[in-house]
Amino acid sequence: MRSSGFDPVSVETLNRRLQIITIVVLVVFTLLLLRLWFLQFIHGPIYRTQSENNRIHLQKISPFRGMIFDRHGNLLVDNRPSYNFYIIPEDISDCEALLRSLNLLLGMDPAMIKDKLEKAPRNYPFKPILIKKDISRDELAIIETNQFVLPGTMIQVDPQRNYIYGKLASHLIGYLGEISDHQLKSGQYPDSVSGDLIGKSGVEGNWQRYLNGLRGGRQVEVDAAGRTLRVISNMPPVPGLNLALTIDKDLQMLAEKLIEDQKGAIVVMNPMNGEILAFASSPALDPNLFVRGIGQAEWDKMVSEKGFPLTNRAISGQYPPGSLFKIIVAAAGLEEGAISPDEEITCPGTYTLGNRSYGCWQRSGHGVVKLHRALVESCDVYFYKIGKRLGVDTIAYYARMFGLGKKTGIDLDNEQDGLVPTSEWKLKSIGIPWQPGETISMSIGQSFLLVTPIQMVRVISAIYNGGKIYQPKIIKWVGNRGEEVYEFTPTQMGRIEIKPENLDLIKDALLGVVNETGGTGTRARLKEIPVAGKTGTAQVVTLETVKVFEDEEEVPTKFRDHAWFIALAPVGEPKMAITILIENAGHGGSKAAPIARELIKEYLGK
Repeated sequence: MRSSGFDPVSVETLNRRLQIITIVVLVVFTLLLLRLWFLQFIHGPIYRTQSENNRIHLQKISPFRGMIFDRHGNLLVDNRPSYNFYIIPEDISDCEALLRSLNLLLGMDPAMIKDKLEKAPRNYPFKPILIKKDISRDELAIIETNQFVLPGTMIQVDPQRNYIYGKLASHLIGYLGEISDHQLKSGQYPDSVSGDLIGKSGVEGNWQRYLNGLRGGRQVEVDAAGRTLRVISNMPPVPGLNLALTIDKDLQMLAEKLIEDQKGAIVVMNPMNGEILAFASSPALDPNLFVRGIGQAEWDKMVSEKGFPLTNRAISGQYPPGSLFKIIVAAAGLEEGAISPDEEITCPGTYTLGNRSYGCWQRSGHGVVKLHRALVESCDVYFYKIGKRLGVDTIAYYARMFGLGKKTGIDLDNEQDGLVPTSEWKLKSIGIPWQPGETISMSIGQSFLLVTPIQMVRVISAIYNGGKIYQPKIIKWVGNRGEEVYEFTPTQMGRIEIKPENLDLIKDALLGVVNETGGTGTRARLKEIPVAGKTGTAQVVTLETVKVFEDEEEVPTKFRDHAWFIALAPVGEPKMAITILIENAGHGGSKAAPIARELIKEYLGK
């Protein structure tokens, strides 16, 4: 018989092989079952989430921030649509290819994009990463047209703050900035996430929780290219509350125009209730710059700029009040009996104390003057003598009664106290006893004395409103569609205890400052409106420093006096009190008083 070429296999051998195969199959199936169990029960929730996220994206919808109006309902700040470009890390299949495409199509810096992607939290791979805010229409068209070669990218429309008039009232309104890690961790911004813009200063900052609104969101189904197929669910955002300031837009515009090329501040307040009608600090910055985003180099330049545009001079600038302070010295002298309105004091142009001579601004002297003419013509020698009779601590007592040396309580950050020195203060702070000559300087608003412009608007207001010291307020109302959560109410913080007859004497003199021959504030005079006021010229350096210059125009700007003017109108029925401070401008009567005249014409002439 012919052989088949194969050796016969015994039954035992076949059984052994079958057993081995059976064991292998059982092991394999066991491993498969174990793997399936592991994937299903241990990693199942993770893969289920990833699978769902592959198909469904969660998009956050930013709320519209509340709008800001002036007291008459004129819109100052609103929102506009901003097209923002995002990348979803998990949807990127080839990062390097995407970076090359973005650089080729849009000129975007690959290193910048890579840096943002690397800094993104790795435990949220489906969270969109903001790459560029407020892209142009051309960039939007390029991205939409080339969506197939830009996988993992998306455009989202978010509201962007729009300051309609740019710099207008910028120190009052404030600006927005990106929320910091510290602020996120503070718990004070529960609805905010990294990259959000929040109020950083001014009304935007202090009223953030009312203006901001609540974030919404939607679930959308997308395809492999990241294109939206359908909206699965949608929760609309809740817009922020609107807010009205107490300022008058037209008056504010004029105030800023009148000092736009100078360093200084203007505050206009209703003397009868504390409402701020205009609030200007110069130079100013356009808050739209912060919304668009500024780099570190641009920020460093801004904070070191010569004019310090970030400084709110109306509440943070501290200056010697100069002759404005004579109002308080006069009130103290009358109340304390240190002077009577009919006492005559001779001003020869200088006053000597010990071995030092103190000059009057009128070098030839004012001759024989009483209280009325001393205020009208701002005679220094008269107040030197009154100040010496009163002493530093009595003068300081009345200065504090008028609200100096402490914050006014206005709802803005970084307000300064100013400084009302006393003999005790100097000994504690400097370690040297108070000197009689320092009282002489303080009696005309110099020495260590410092005030802010907003403090001085309350001084003249208190003279004419019956002695009330009001808290300055900047918010008229907050709410939506007539449902107001806040409405302005005046807050009285103190009272000046000055006899009415003494206040009347001061009022009559301040009216004379503007309206009588020889008055230092006649450039604020208006025929149809009775205006009262007081000029001030505050020294920046000692007289010895500027005496080396033969002509006043030769004095370097940084050494020139600050120009002050405070005013009130109309006398008899006050509607506006004004403080004007212009740094290094010279005489208050010639530089600041004409500005007050224009402001009064604008507001009361309507």
